[in-house]
Amino acid sequence: MSEAKTGRRLLALKEIFLRDTDENNQLSIKELVEKLKIEIPECTADGKTVKRYIQTLRATGFDIIENVEKYGEIFYSHQERLFESYQLRLLIDPILSARFITEEEKKNIVKNVKKLTSKHMSKTLPDPIVYQQSINQDYQLIKLHIDKIHEAISENKMITFQYGDFDIHKQFLLRHNAKNYHIKPFALIWESDFYYLIGEDIDQSAESNPRNYRLDRMRNVIITENRFVKKQQDISTYVHNSFHMFGGEDQWITLQFTLNQAVLNGVIDKFGIDADIRKADNSTFILKAKAKQSIGLKGWILGWGSYVKVLSPPQLVEEINQEIEKMAAAYKE
Repeated sequence: MSEAKTGRRLLALKEIFLRDTDENNQLSIKELVEKLKIEIPECTADGKTVKRYIQTLRATGFDIIENVEKYGEIFYSHQERLFESYQLRLLIDPILSARFITEEEKKNIVKNVKKLTSKHMSKTLPDPIVYQQSINQDYQLIKLHIDKIHEAISENKMITFQYGDFDIHKQFLLRHNAKNYHIKPFALIWESDFYYLIGEDIDQSAESNPRNYRLDRMRNVIITENRFVKKQQDISTYVHNSFHMFGGEDQWITLQFTLNQAVLNGVIDKFGIDADIRKADNSTFILKAKAKQSIGLKGWILGWGSYVKVLSPPQLVEEINQEIEKMAAAYKE
């Protein structure tokens, strides 16, 4: 038999083990012969030949478990996987819940992810059709942006792009008279259903960097030939302090909250388990944290209503008071 035919049969047998067996599903030699003939109709291999193929696959490092049942029949299975079932679930669930990914793309991605395990285990993984349709119409654009920015980050190349927003008529308008942003890209992150670029704007001062930009609001992304030296950046701290709070200068804030489990959960979710949270009395607790002075921060505070009181800094106390007065006035009109 030619080496090409043998190689083809070995690959087919390996695929059968990967697809049809796992820790809960095994095959006899007879079943393996039958499946091999389905994969390669002209195959004339018998049980003895398949056993030899199994030994060859084992010699290459492909693990095949042999299990002797109570009547002496031997069954075989491949149980090693790149991912455990729960890990595949961790990969699939964010994909299915991501609103910016189209339904068709979700199905393609999940179909490919399921190939990383046996067909039996893949059936236990979630089906894309149970999730709502994507609401983002710019997915094709986002895909291109991801590829370009990923390339720029890996090659330490600066990028340029235009940036904009939707107006009240849902028309997309470029900011700053369609000027080009010149950015040193540091990282791509996925936060709250959106992809963001984190980078340094060379036209801005060091104090206002790094900054973040939503990929779906970027247009005409271009990788330049200008390289930059990547410096050490504490991206994790930046993401923790910046997201959901928008841009702004860092400041220390002190907030007093009603001691309520739902409130406490919300504060820990926002600032992390290591946040400086201390019980003030039997009915309140104090949070001291560093946050961005911004509209986002004020909106988050106001969202807690009477469950929170700003203690410092004085400027934030005054701004919250002013906002409360404006809200009250709006309801009196």
